[in-house]
Amino acid sequence: MADALFVIPASVLRNLSDKLYEKRKNAALEFEGIVKQLASSGDHEKISLVINLLTTEFVYSPQANHRKGGLIGLAAATVGLTSEAAQHLEQIVPPVLNSFSDQDSRVRYYACEALYNIAKIVRGDFIIFFNQIFDALCKLSADSDGNVQSAAHLLDRLVKDIVTESDQFSIEEFIPLLRERMNVLNPYVRQFLVGWITVLDSVPDIDMLGFLPDFLDGLFNMLSDSSHEIRQQADSALSEFLQEIKNSPSVDYSRMAEILVQRAASPDEFTRLTAITWINEFVKLGRDQLVPYYADILGVILPCISDKEEKIRVVARETNEELRAIKADPAETFDVSAILSITRRQLDSEWEATRIEALHWISTLLNRHRAEVLCFLNDIFDTLLKALSDFSDEVVLLVLDIHACIAQDPLNFRQLVVFLVYNFRVDHSLLERRGALIIRRLCVLLDAERVYRELSTILEGEADLDFACIMVQALNLILLTSSELSELRGLLKQSLVNAAGKDLFVSLYASWCHSPMAIISLCLLAQMYQHASAVTQSLVEEDINAKFLVQLDKLIRLLETPIFAYIRLQLLEPGRYIWLLKALYGLLMLLPQVRQC
Repeated sequence: MADALFVIPASVLRNLSDKLYEKRKNAALEFEGIVKQLASSGDHEKISLVINLLTTEFVYSPQANHRKGGLIGLAAATVGLTSEAAQHLEQIVPPVLNSFSDQDSRVRYYACEALYNIAKIVRGDFIIFFNQIFDALCKLSADSDGNVQSAAHLLDRLVKDIVTESDQFSIEEFIPLLRERMNVLNPYVRQFLVGWITVLDSVPDIDMLGFLPDFLDGLFNMLSDSSHEIRQQADSALSEFLQEIKNSPSVDYSRMAEILVQRAASPDEFTRLTAITWINEFVKLGRDQLVPYYADILGVILPCISDKEEKIRVVARETNEELRAIKADPAETFDVSAILSITRRQLDSEWEATRIEALHWISTLLNRHRAEVLCFLNDIFDTLLKALSDFSDEVVLLVLDIHACIAQDPLNFRQLVVFLVYNFRVDHSLLERRGALIIRRLCVLLDAERVYRELSTILEGEADLDFACIMVQALNLILLTSSELSELRGLLKQSLVNAAGKDLFVSLYASWCHSPMAIISLCLLAQMYQHASAVTQSLVEEDINAKFLVQLDKLIRLLETPIFAYIRLQLLEPGRYIWLLKALYGLLMLLPQVRQC
């Protein structure tokens, strides 16, 4: 210390801590000259003592003016050293960086000015301090003092220039610091970070794309910032990176896919749109590389198909089609179970479009990987049955298509019909609202005779007689009126002359006995008029109540429809169809008789 005091005149030291800026400035110029003289003589030991004096007695002084003078002095010393400053940077830079957190805003301002002057002299040599400088600038970008912010901004521009021209900058050492800072919410810091990302990405020798997964989430987080400018800057940076991804032959999609999936579920509309757009491009570019993430991607695409924003819906639909077009192999990390789990969950969505696409996925999986899907049938079967109660006809029809595909196996067919009857039993409204649609569609998809035979077998042993009666009445009405069952009706009409028709009649007969009107109509359809007459005669033993009369009225109305036109024509030959006449007269006699006055 004494040697340093001997080198530096007392007047210079006194002026360096003066409250007047001009005196401090003049003292700094004298410092510069002294250091320059020492450097020319190669006396670096005394230079180190001088720098140490400036640090201990001035920069770390409790007096603000001393600290200001010390910072000016360090900058002046660096200017005096010129090309030889690099060997003293370990002494010069840390005290300046420490002053960035000074409580006095003027000291922080002088610290920015000092480091600016130091950087101009040493240029690339101070890259070794880059992370500390970046961290300090990051904090100063949000400084409460406008002048400090302005000074920090000028310093930031210079540092960017130095970094872009340096071949010593280590992106590997910098990325952990950047990743740590990306979650900061301060708008000034966010602008600072995006600025640096953009600058570094513009340097050809720096591979920012390779480290994109480390700060991608932070950029997406900025898309929902309250500041339009920050959102715009983040979007611009993301757009540039996406373009680079499109042009790059090798990209690590996996880590970024996880981030995009999370951001696609963001409550912020702009973030969702950007994330879905990225996913769309990833699916097109990455394809097989994204197979392990199919389920996660599908999990966010399906809800977005019903998004309130049209742009998101359009991109989500396109992505969905692209994803479904990729034919992955379960043996190659394609998880059928995970996809089914996602679709099952989306079947509970409040949005019809999402439910429909979820069903399309199940159908696609059944067509491509039937054996694997059937292994997980128990996981989705109940959900598919529940979907039959959906308010959307399109959803119900798709569910039936899937059920029909599953029911191609005899065991699954039996299980489907059993569960269907069970659901009709526990939910009569399902039978009323959807019964006809479900039965008719299954008859088209699975063969009407096969469906009716199975239903009859199940209902024959039904313990709940009231339900059995209602169910048989519904099946009978469908049989008599639906165009899909015209061939079945034609077969039953031939029961007296055709063995197949007779066998079908017998298979239905036992269960149809649960409803008197159903068995009579079945006999009339099969032209077994004598038996129809006998059944009619036996109805006198029934409790003829309002419910009975309603069913009787429905049967008589059915006899007036085109389905039974042949019966009405047969009445023109009473001698030939005596039992038909007796059966119809019997039904008339069961109707309430109106007394003539």
